[in-house]
Amino acid sequence: AAAAYVASRTGTIVAAVSDVGTGQTWSLGPQHPQAEASIVKLDILETLYAQQDSGTQGLPPADQPLAQQMMEDSDNSAATSLWNAVGGPAKIQSFNTAAGLTHTSPSSCVACAGFAWPGWGLSTTTPADQLALLRQLVKPSTLLTGEQRHAALQLMENVAPSQRWGVTGGVPPQATVAVKDGWLPLDAANTDWQINSIGWVSGSGRDYLMAVLTTGNPTEQYGIDTINGLSAIVWGRMR
Repeated sequence: AAAAYVASRTGTIVAAVSDVGTGQTWSLGPQHPQAEASIVKLDILETLYAQQDSGTQGLPPADQPLAQQMMEDSDNSAATSLWNAVGGPAKIQSFNTAAGLTHTSPSSCVACAGFAWPGWGLSTTTPADQLALLRQLVKPSTLLTGEQRHAALQLMENVAPSQRWGVTGGVPPQATVAVKDGWLPLDAANTDWQINSIGWVSGSGRDYLMAVLTTGNPTEQYGIDTINGLSAIVWGRMR
């Protein structure tokens, strides 16, 4: 059903879903890396948590509001500040290696020539790597404490209402959804959009992770609609 739906949509769509309880995973489309856009903010957040001194559960006071703005409002200035605070691409790559991400490449520039948006959005990843990142939050982790995992999920569960799309599509309001979305115009004419959504969905007998990357969307809303529709199919069949 998902493959048939994706075949009816414009652009390149790749996705992966994993049942948290059984570990069974499904993938859709060729798992070639795509630009992360703002979903890279979860990688920044997890790297930040992992760098805290042993025994320190929370974030430094100066970083706490930045983390909230970055995750709940998708604030780019906050993300740039924390990208720099964790040590940029080298430190994020180090965390990714420890977390089992094998096809994710943090961007080498923040101010990239010929690109109007923060360059960290040009980091590339695959759906499978995003599932590995999400597992750090929903399963016991050697990199993050239980308190850190809970805090990260709380931020993702409290994103601004206007950003609760994507893996929330078709999911009833009584279910718990921790989500991070990303949207990025890849050309000056705004006719080629990268639209992504990652998250954890739990409720009504379901407990799964989902990551969707889409590129070549003619408009931002078209990409959002594509992921919403795919999410509804997954929710309906993950019983």
